[in-house]
Amino acid sequence: MSATCCCCPWLQVRTDEVEGFLLDRGFQIFLTSYPEAQAALDYAALDLQPFYAGALVRFEGDFHCVADPLRHLVDGLGSLGNPIGTPADKIKVGLFRLKSLLGSLDDLLAAPETTIYQRLKEEGFSDAIIDRFFRPFLGGIFFDRQLGTTSRLFAFVMRMLATGQNCLPADGIGAVSDQLAARLPASAIKLSTPAAAVAGAAAPGGAAIVTLADGSSLAAKAVVVAVEGPEAGRLLGPAMAAAPSKPAAGVGTCCLYFAAPRPARPGNTLYLDGEGRGIVNNMCFPSEVARSYAPDGQTLVSVSTIGTLDEMSEQQLIDTVKQELGGWFGAGEVAGWRHLKTYRIPFAQPNQAPPTDLSRPVRLGSGLYVCGDHRTTATLDGALKSGRLAAEAASPPAGGPRRGAMAFEMEFAISPATAAAVAALNAAAAGSPPSSAALSKSLDCRIQQLPSSPPGSPAQAVARSSTQQQQCGK
Repeated sequence: MSATCCCCPWLQVRTDEVEGFLLDRGFQIFLTSYPEAQAALDYAALDLQPFYAGALVRFEGDFHCVADPLRHLVDGLGSLGNPIGTPADKIKVGLFRLKSLLGSLDDLLAAPETTIYQRLKEEGFSDAIIDRFFRPFLGGIFFDRQLGTTSRLFAFVMRMLATGQNCLPADGIGAVSDQLAARLPASAIKLSTPAAAVAGAAAPGGAAIVTLADGSSLAAKAVVVAVEGPEAGRLLGPAMAAAPSKPAAGVGTCCLYFAAPRPARPGNTLYLDGEGRGIVNNMCFPSEVARSYAPDGQTLVSVSTIGTLDEMSEQQLIDTVKQELGGWFGAGEVAGWRHLKTYRIPFAQPNQAPPTDLSRPVRLGSGLYVCGDHRTTATLDGALKSGRLAAEAASPPAGGPRRGAMAFEMEFAISPATAAAVAALNAAAAGSPPSSAALSKSLDCRIQQLPSSPPGSPAQAVARSSTQQQQCGK
């Protein structure tokens, strides 16, 4: 009797190809320092291409550089006098970065919490740097310019930024899911097979039941549900009552893509709105980071908003974005941009405002398990960790019965949580004990260290020549 994994209908770790452009489903940056990603993924095969370690902030009609002084010393020193905060603010950013390195990641994610905004005020940051830098920067990560997200995730993200690089996989963010799925047997995944309901075993030793949308059903000793929070609640119902995910509404975004004849400004840099007057929060030219994102001779433009802006039609959204960015780069420059696609993503992340529980259990009883970013941090790393923990919980003990694994989903690719769970369940089917060492071996893991590590590290996997690293101010 198999172990079954149900996966979500809207899969965001996915890339679409449109007219030769690679369009990630929502703007996503891959952080090389994620520990679960280091263990589960082959970084060299992803061909990670780094962003500049900093950003250009639009404020008072000009762009101002905010740079990581440990990686771009000259740019960092040059930014001390710009209006994106005071010189003291810039020093405090460095101090908080060092503070985030103290203790374990578990310590950071279980520390006393408040909102990010309150934590920034407690650390002594001025309103200038909060409004002009932290709101657009962290707002783009958590889809919340009000900075109401838990301070635990602020500390976590600061450590990830301090110890790794921000990158794009050369083949798009969907290469992460593709890499995990490629390790599974061809028969392990069924596409366009939505699950309608899930029920736990009626008696000890019995089977859990997955009812499919066509009315058929599957019986399994273990069922792992890897979907977004609201869908998990719908499918599992009372089974999640003892350990529910946070019921608050999630947060969303719009991501618009345009084709352009050239980048408005060359460089692998993230652009932020430091004024907060329009709908554009952040934008970049992904093909300046990874050339493969656009056909030869063309440039890809990515623009993100906070919220889905449902009151605007798609054409109104396109027109407003182009008008705003015309103010950034010149109306004549932006007039030549051709709209490719808009993604409205109403549930980009679960709500992560305090109070939070970032280590919710994966085992529900009666043969049911649940995983996803609503059980831990709403990050790629959190999804991978949750999937691994669910698989370890559902795997049989050493010498126990051999089980297969099957994943069901509604679209065309599997999520990291699902892929991690299914891969580990397949390891169990091969007779491997569910230990961390066996899991790493079965996934062909390459556990890579941080930038000071020996050959094969993420830092080396994403290394580029100085001529490819465009400086923030150029």
